[in-house]
Amino acid sequence: MGKKDEQPRRHSAEFKAAAVEKMKTCDNVVALSRELKVYWRSLYRWKAEAEKAATAARGPSAAEVREAALLEENAKLKAALADKTLEVDFFRGALRNIEALRPKRWRNGGEAFTTKSGK
Repeated sequence: MGKKDEQPRRHSAEFKAAAVEKMKTCDNVVALSRELKVYWRSLYRWKAEAEKAATAARGPSAAEVREAALLEENAKLKAALADKTLEVDFFRGALRNIEALRPKRWRNGGEAFTTKSGK
């Protein structure tokens, strides 16, 4: 391709687009790279960049939109689950504290507390 001390060449967008089009119909990319006097890796990089640009210009597909919606819903459900888990932990702790304060006779099924009159 060239000597190591040479500066890399800059190619126009039109040149890159034409090279990518030729690449679609060629059988040997290395031979095409020699013909165009560019590295074969550059051809593949230009092709990937062109495909990425085409995808970006086209916009998201229906599957990508659906996936984004499902990811958002999943995040909301995870947050709701975390909130409910915190609530359950809070109430479990509160119940433990209340049970610890009860007299033992209540916990063992003994008689309930009554007034002084016994009624």
